[in-house]
Amino acid sequence: MALMKNQTHISHFILLGLFNHTPLHLLLFSIIMVMFLVALSGNGLMILLINTDSRLHSPIYFFLSWLSLMDLTLISTSVPRMAIDYLLGHGSISFTGCGLQILFFVTLLGDECFLLAFMAYDRYVAISNPLRYSVVMSCRVCWLMVALCWLSGLVDGLIQAIYTLSFPYCGSQEIDHFFCDIPAVLKLACADTSLYQTMIYVCCVIMLLLPFSVISVSYLLIFVTVLRMHSAEGQKKAFATCSSHMAVVSLFYGAAMIAYMRPQTYHSSKQDKVVSAFYTMITPMLNPLIYSLRNKEVAGALKKLLGRCPCGGRQE
Repeated sequence: MALMKNQTHISHFILLGLFNHTPLHLLLFSIIMVMFLVALSGNGLMILLINTDSRLHSPIYFFLSWLSLMDLTLISTSVPRMAIDYLLGHGSISFTGCGLQILFFVTLLGDECFLLAFMAYDRYVAISNPLRYSVVMSCRVCWLMVALCWLSGLVDGLIQAIYTLSFPYCGSQEIDHFFCDIPAVLKLACADTSLYQTMIYVCCVIMLLLPFSVISVSYLLIFVTVLRMHSAEGQKKAFATCSSHMAVVSLFYGAAMIAYMRPQTYHSSKQDKVVSAFYTMITPMLNPLIYSLRNKEVAGALKKLLGRCPCGGRQE
């Protein structure tokens, strides 16, 4: 489909947001802002710990630092603007701004899909083939995996952002969402978008199911390997190394599949906003908490960092 910018009759959109100005929604808005601050500090702290503590200089923590960066960027793409729009009482966003939001969201979601798959493969190699772990998961391989994550997400994001805004928009300017989510934007198009929406649905299914298949196979092989272990302590340690990642995968893929793998006829504006709030705000907040609370190495690195701080007090 050719670009149709000449047929666009509106210069900007209006985001209706997540809340109205009632006491209950003011409370919910305050909770969202606390979650935002927790997510920023938690993910920022994870990046700091992993890059400063030598005990965390291993492939799994290398991937975790990138996951924290992606989560930090993802929540920063939507929440600050949503907060400003709520406080000012209006949510006007230009075509360019809307396109950039779509680009960032689709790119980051694709990045996380593939990164979580590579993290699962890392755990499989560490448990099933520990003697060759340093060779298989070398520094070069890890950087190539991260580069592939960003490349695949960026290509998908560019295609969807450009194609979405290629439709003519000449009717209502009001997007019933708190950011430029593609299904919400397409409702305002003055052209038939059914074929494109079907293509988006197929694309999302592939982008979700392909990495999820890698994760499922990796954990199936891990489970088989653990069952063959004769040591109960070894089995416990193996499961402990995977538990945090499995929790993060469950949160991310659960919300993403509900959001993007349902046919368009089953979508409603209220449901879409709630689900979007979950994977753009709650998941980025919970991920660093899951890894820090369930990981002794991260906890140890945090204690070491706090011990260096002057505010931690001097030992006599």
